[in-house]
Amino acid sequence: MADRLVDSEANCRRIMNVEQCFGTSGQPLSAPNRILIGEGVLTKMCRKGPKPRQFFLFNDILVYGNIVISKKKYNQQHIMPLENITLKPVPDEGNLRNGWQIISPSKSFSIYAATPSEKTEWMSHIAKCAQDLVTKHGRKSTVADPSPVWVPDSDAPVCMHCRKSEFSILNRRHHCRRCGIVCCNTCAGKRWLLPHQSAKPLRVCLTCFYKLSSAPSSDLSTNTDGWAKPKYGNSSGEDSSDSDNESPPNGTPAAPEQVWDRLNGWEFNTPCIFSLDIQISREMALSSLRINTSFWS
Repeated sequence: MADRLVDSEANCRRIMNVEQCFGTSGQPLSAPNRILIGEGVLTKMCRKGPKPRQFFLFNDILVYGNIVISKKKYNQQHIMPLENITLKPVPDEGNLRNGWQIISPSKSFSIYAATPSEKTEWMSHIAKCAQDLVTKHGRKSTVADPSPVWVPDSDAPVCMHCRKSEFSILNRRHHCRRCGIVCCNTCAGKRWLLPHQSAKPLRVCLTCFYKLSSAPSSDLSTNTDGWAKPKYGNSSGEDSSDSDNESPPNGTPAAPEQVWDRLNGWEFNTPCIFSLDIQISREMALSSLRINTSFWS
């Protein structure tokens, strides 16, 4: 059925609508033979906690972004090629249910659906699209050197490397880009070039740095000695990803996100302010969602 949607007016209209919702902040999504398979709101586990994100599944890419106004405006667009994605189920834990991990070389994270059936539907459609790419184009679906799933800030009151340094307003948390643990500035002061994640050297913990440094010379293609030195003080602009891109580049707070709930055919506009100084509980983030997924193939 998906193949029949390629040149259909409905498919072109849906893709154009997604582009308009992202506006100038997003990249063009129209491409030959590209099909919008489905869309919906899922809860993404960010470093500051679970937050609703709008996801769009195409037959070759997965796109997601922040919700500014539901079905009208999104920002912080992220595009992930499906041939580089693998899926891994996540066991239910407390209020975090119906989850799975999306693992890729550039970025990995956990997401949660509202119901078990919605989780199954999303995972099956993503897996089928990835398999179709292998069948039609011979693209491999294996992930080499996957990016780690970051440990949420709330799960690390102290540095997970030295287990001594307590975090505070002055003592910031930093994530190792190779293993995903939360470290203090001293334990994450080294940098290493991880080309699948960034063109610039990224923070790594001391353990990962020494493992990379001691690797055979054939594996050191990602090493740049000039960048391997410790760097202290405030993090550079490259570390802006620590905030999961919640704020615009100029550092001003992001606009309040609008989460729309549907109940018996009526829509209610419920504003939820997600800022860096307010920690949203897992219960609030998950309870604010309703089933809001549509698939067309």
